[in-house]
Amino acid sequence: MSTTEIGGLVSDALAQAEARNAKEVDEAASLVLNCIRKDALVFTAGAGHSLAAVAETFYRAGGLACVYPVYHPELLPLHGARASTATERRTGLAAEVLAERSPGPDDVLVVFSTSGVNPYPVELAAGARAAGAPVVAVSSRASVAAAPRRAGSTLIEEASVVLDTGVRPGDSSFPPENPRTAALSTVLNAFLWNLVLATVVRRADSEGLAVPLWRSSNVDGGDEANAALFTHYEPRVPALR
Repeated sequence: MSTTEIGGLVSDALAQAEARNAKEVDEAASLVLNCIRKDALVFTAGAGHSLAAVAETFYRAGGLACVYPVYHPELLPLHGARASTATERRTGLAAEVLAERSPGPDDVLVVFSTSGVNPYPVELAAGARAAGAPVVAVSSRASVAAAPRRAGSTLIEEASVVLDTGVRPGDSSFPPENPRTAALSTVLNAFLWNLVLATVVRRADSEGLAVPLWRSSNVDGGDEANAALFTHYEPRVPALR
């Protein structure tokens, strides 16, 4: 394997995802902008390795401060690999998690799930929609189509907007003729989320809307700039404490 070969796979996947989702990125940005205008929250969720995308959305230099990470420790493979898979497949967990804090009509829920068929992400999306919140799914239509159904519907079916990563079933990308390593979902999840953020900032700038963005705590003035964001959001986002 050469770095040029795998680099080409990644760059092609990013370019295709950007082209495929141009309209949907703008729609997702509109939902986020609505949250900012109403001083509401962007809830982000995932399970297994999709939690890497949730970490990318939360308390991140250059990221939105109005993010509420939806989390349950049993969903993280670092707390038990087999257990995390079983937990994602457990019917009813989403209702337990949403009982702690559920998005409302002014909020938006973003769910990262490549396969999009397990009960946890599907029921999260359905629960949010029942509460009046729009749902953005960051998923793969190809992977959803190939995955065994484990819930009454799929994340894509429950979503208001679908950002399609295009990840092939199984996630691996290399070697192209028989892919069995180099999973791309984490890269593509982060890329599509950052496309949404870039669109949000461009559009907000054009209308004079201030976007609450974290500064790095490792640059001069970062802690001071973030202090006001902590004051404003910490009462509503316990994970900021």
